[in-house]
Amino acid sequence: MGRLILLPAIIAWTIFLSPSAFAAEPIVIEGGRQSLRGVLYRPPGDGPFPAVVAMHGCGGLTTKSGSITARFHDWGARLQAAGFAVLFPDSFGSRGLGSQCTNKQRTVRASRERVDDANAARRWLQAQPWVRPDRVSVIGWSNGATTTLYTVGQKTARPAVGADFQSAIALYPGCRTLQAARWIPRLPTLILSGLADDWTPAAPCQRMAAAAQGVGAPVEILTYPGAYHDFDVPDTPVHERKGLAFSGDGSGTAHLGTNEAARADVIRRVPQWLAR
Repeated sequence: MGRLILLPAIIAWTIFLSPSAFAAEPIVIEGGRQSLRGVLYRPPGDGPFPAVVAMHGCGGLTTKSGSITARFHDWGARLQAAGFAVLFPDSFGSRGLGSQCTNKQRTVRASRERVDDANAARRWLQAQPWVRPDRVSVIGWSNGATTTLYTVGQKTARPAVGADFQSAIALYPGCRTLQAARWIPRLPTLILSGLADDWTPAAPCQRMAAAAQGVGAPVEILTYPGAYHDFDVPDTPVHERKGLAFSGDGSGTAHLGTNEAARADVIRRVPQWLAR
């Protein structure tokens, strides 16, 4: 398992954000089971603003150099420009962990620890005077998308403190376990998957969503032909990755990279869903 060396706070925060991430600010989230570092994109002005908790994937929130990844900076800046406050809790870096994509025995699980992280970030946002506490949504990518689905599932306890999330978006989640558990969301949820995804295949998500829709659950799923995993990442040619802990066919090999048509659609669709 890869590990990061924990540096003194001032030094750590200096490398945590790249100089180009001028729109973001480092945040420490207390009050949960784990003290969390996070990155906040806040619109100018006093608000109150609708807000979004954004859950990173198995690769983590930052690059090896410590800067926030291009994908998450891109999303944070876009949603900030659309009028949302966006908070990315760092589930792995806060615990001294690096990428978990090749680790089968994960101690920070999408179904438990990361759900706690999502709710801690929600409570932090709801406590800020510049946030509308009734308009906090959750979005996630890959492992973070699976976390998002667990977070808003009917089998997960509703928040004991603060208002519940308003809505949810999951980009290319892993759905096999959730499908087997007959996942049903308790609030409006949008799933966005690529039909060519061989890391977290769309088919289990389609079956899961269809079953939930069959009992009247507020879930929608959209799939993109020819789109692989990470289709929304900017400027990344499709390439093969080996050694993954999990993949669609169990080989540990999958493809990932930008699909311009799918990326353009989700860039348009995500803020529309959040503004509902």
